[in-house]
Amino acid sequence: MFRRLFLFFLRALRRFLSFFFPETADPDSTEMASFSSTLQASSSTSGPHSYSYDVFLSFRGEDTRKNFTDHLYNTLVAYGIRTFRDDEELQKGDYIKSGLSTAIQDSKIFLIILSENYATSKWCLNELVKIVECTTADDQDKRVIPVFYHVQPRDVGHQSGSFQDAFLNHEKYANQEKKEMIKKWRIALEKVAKLSGYHVDNQ
Repeated sequence: MFRRLFLFFLRALRRFLSFFFPETADPDSTEMASFSSTLQASSSTSGPHSYSYDVFLSFRGEDTRKNFTDHLYNTLVAYGIRTFRDDEELQKGDYIKSGLSTAIQDSKIFLIILSENYATSKWCLNELVKIVECTTADDQDKRVIPVFYHVQPRDVGHQSGSFQDAFLNHEKYANQEKKEMIKKWRIALEKVAKLSGYHVDNQ
């Protein structure tokens, strides 16, 4: 069941990204029409693979909320995909709250929109660490898909370019506890950068 859901999600994502990638074919309309019924069947299935959300969006609000992420979210919801979208600017403090942690645990697919200022947000980085930990420790029915939004995978993985600037700022006056956290941020970015994903280089 998850494999079917995952493939439907990829088709929906390709349709949205076809605006950026004209060579990407639109998904089959018949298959997309049956997407909602597939989700209903998946939602009614009990057991370890039953989740509250099909997709969890991780993004830096100031970079993408009013354009890419909003359109992506609306597209996924229009296809009946249960999508969790969190606005980190509305959160207080640097640590993941229990409600968000639960949403991560109860999601199947994690779409990480890596943008120029993603690494400037401690909230986004902590969220990413939690996602990586969750997908590593939990069952194999979870997937992480990076979207490199005007950034290169090498800059994400090696923390160069704008990511280097962000980490230089994080490292200023960092105590031992924060240094340990920074290590986790770097490891999470390195892992995500190695995954196969989508590249958005122009609008």
